[in-house]
Amino acid sequence: MRDTNGKTALLVMDLQNGIVSRYAENEKTLLPFQKAVHAARQNGIPVIFIRVGFSEGYPEVSPNNKRFSQIAESGGMTLSDTSTQIHESVKPEANEPVITKYRISAFAGSKLEVILKARKIEKLILCGIATSGVVLSTLREAADKDYLLTVLSDACLDSDPEVHRVLIEKVFPTQADVLTVDEWIDTLGE
Repeated sequence: MRDTNGKTALLVMDLQNGIVSRYAENEKTLLPFQKAVHAARQNGIPVIFIRVGFSEGYPEVSPNNKRFSQIAESGGMTLSDTSTQIHESVKPEANEPVITKYRISAFAGSKLEVILKARKIEKLILCGIATSGVVLSTLREAADKDYLLTVLSDACLDSDPEVHRVLIEKVFPTQADVLTVDEWIDTLGE
């Protein structure tokens, strides 16, 4: 079934080379992400890619930001760097936006909300790396902005399996539907 009302979008968050290389043990790890992207495209659901990256010289990074100030000191993660490019396994098509953010949430410092409002998107399907990072932060902010939410549990990765489990089983269900990619695909036929 196509998304004829055009009110749903799939957010593929932080599936970029520098992050995938730290979390994906092998190519099979990325299969749920690939399956979700393929299903969205087949059903007319816009796919929006989110990446984190910084300008040369790191003007967006405050020395107070513990995580990102380390990146600024060590280098890398600039917008032109290979590490900030979307991973080849889910390569964006020409009409699919790639949005750069400057913090953990997909909304922080990005044009995501402008694009969602322009397309009259009301429901977000979330997947990404890491469950305790971009997925959690984006879910919380999107819920506060009154978006309907679904998290694809097997298209989220985290370095801590227990943290992933607690978020997926206990925290996320308070603000979102939590489905596997296959369960979500099954709802597309309804």
